Amino acid sequence: MSLTCGIIGLPNVGKSTIFNALTSSSIPAENYPFCTIEPHIGIVPLPDSRLEVLEKIYSPEKVTPANVEFTDIAGLVKGASKGEGLGNQFLGQIRQVDAIIHVVRCFEDENISHVEESIDPIRDIELIETELLLADLSTIDKALKRLEKLSRSDKKMGADFELVKKLKIFCDEGNSARNFSCNESESNFIKSMFLLTAKPIMYLANINEGELMTSSPGKFSELLLAKFNEDETEVIRLCGKVEQEISTLDSGEQLEYLSEYNLKEPGLNILIKKAFDLLNLETYFTGGVSEVRAWTIKKGSSAPKAASEIHTDFEKGFIKAEIIKYDDLERIGSEKLAKDSGLSRLEGKEYIVQDGDCIFFHFNV
Repeated sequence: MSLTCGIIGLPNVGKSTIFNALTSSSIPAENYPFCTIEPHIGIVPLPDSRLEVLEKIYSPEKVTPANVEFTDIAGLVKGASKGEGLGNQFLGQIRQVDAIIHVVRCFEDENISHVEESIDPIRDIELIETELLLADLSTIDKALKRLEKLSRSDKKMGADFELVKKLKIFCDEGNSARNFSCNESESNFIKSMFLLTAKPIMYLANINEGELMTSSPGKFSELLLAKFNEDETEVIRLCGKVEQEISTLDSGEQLEYLSEYNLKEPGLNILIKKAFDLLNLETYFTGGVSEVRAWTIKKGSSAPKAASEIHTDFEKGFIKAEIIKYDDLERIGSEKLAKDSGLSRLEGKEYIVQDGDCIFFHFNV
């Protein structure tokens, strides 16, 4: 399953530095706008300590983690919705991703210019969100014209036309499409419009080393946390500069470096896990002597749908799924002992796979 998180923000907020750290690549991160023009894509393994436990249980030839895909999108500027600063190209790149990580500059550095000439995370967020919303309103207006014509001869189109009229009123008031209240059928129609503000979003406060050392929010990141406290939008803080340095070290050196900053793990690990959640994904495991593997599925997937991630034939010929819960397998320490203890059960086509299920699929093609 390939779903992508797009990393967006104003120029010079640290997007490419964070992307470089994520992918251990060397995308230019220069101090001028539009350094990143073509979108850069990186596939990053999902940190998952459960794989280490399963490796000890199965002693496989290889271990394959789940992955998260990130796209580094060039910095947006005021007027992007009207084509300013290669705006149309960048907005098109955002339209292709499934979720958004909005990087916000929460550090001061006189050597790194700010496109708006001052540090103000709330203003920066509103600037970008306004551009995305303006682009969406343009999309909505075009849809209304098309649906109005079609609704004259098709009642179903008439219902869609009324829905989009309500959505336009909602967005005209400055609201993001993701907050528009509607039923599942209406939601599916709105998804087909590929609106930028309908995509799930989280915010990343890029802080300085000093704030990282104190562990408490600085004046800029505190503003960001306060803004999204009530609606429970995900906000994480990390220092892109430190994360990039950590990403270049071996595991031993990483531990020493992390202890200097009182960190239990790299901030990027938290970012990758949060991105996975933002995409509404989860994992199940298969295990054997040849391979232990984490498979990526959408939350709420049925057993046959989960089986299709391995091979489409598994879904077509699905008979049943043999399930052992990860917690049980970890506690018992052996697949055979888990089965002997009655901890393995058979599930049919209606079973909804849970995160961490260890599964053996029975199928017939």
